Amino acid sequence: MTSLQLLLWRGLAPALAVVLSACAGKAPVPDWQMNAHGAAERATEAYLSGNTRVADQEWTRARAEVARTGRPELLARVELMRCAAQVASLQLQPCTAFEPLRADAAPPEQAYADYLAGRATPAQAALLPEAQRAAAASPQSIAGIADPLARLVAAGAAVRAGRATPEVMVLATDTASAQGWRRPLMAWLLLRAERAGAAGDTALEAALRRRVAVVESGGAPASAVP
Repeated sequence: MTSLQLLLWRGLAPALAVVLSACAGKAPVPDWQMNAHGAAERATEAYLSGNTRVADQEWTRARAEVARTGRPELLARVELMRCAAQVASLQLQPCTAFEPLRADAAPPEQAYADYLAGRATPAQAALLPEAQRAAAASPQSIAGIADPLARLVAAGAAVRAGRATPEVMVLATDTASAQGWRRPLMAWLLLRAERAGAAGDTALEAALRRRVAVVESGGAPASAVP
């Protein structure tokens, strides 16, 4: 599981427990748990792929399923998953949907929200998921994160905290590219192109903008030059 999935599933239903319960003939896991997990996964994938309409629909479904429990701390985890996907895509607006739920969120979730906002304290960093804990201490650790989405989240959080190195930006670009995640790939390419231009590296800027054009084209053939 990624760190995002763990946020949702902590206190909900570990996947292994679901399988074991089914095999042992025990009472089935409530529908809302499975529905919320599936909707959150589909929402995340749709968002990263650039399909905003589907992502919004699935996040609405995930929130509605969790809301059936009347437990704001569980709803807070869903909102953190959504905000983390946005940070991975360099959409660095405040996580406003989480804030009304903060008072009921556990300290690890509060720490994760502050981490995404680029303001986690060292004490809060100790409460983060393992993949993000090392990254909060050193951006160089981001390269060691195995899960692609957790790696992108860490890179986005580093940008927000003003600690992202050029190597981190290249790593994030390569990660999004390898996964075919259109939204974060565009964001990272554009950020790098902007910084290359500011640094006077016109060759790199042009190369990055050519990659942006490929993504934007959706695979359509380039117009013929007369």
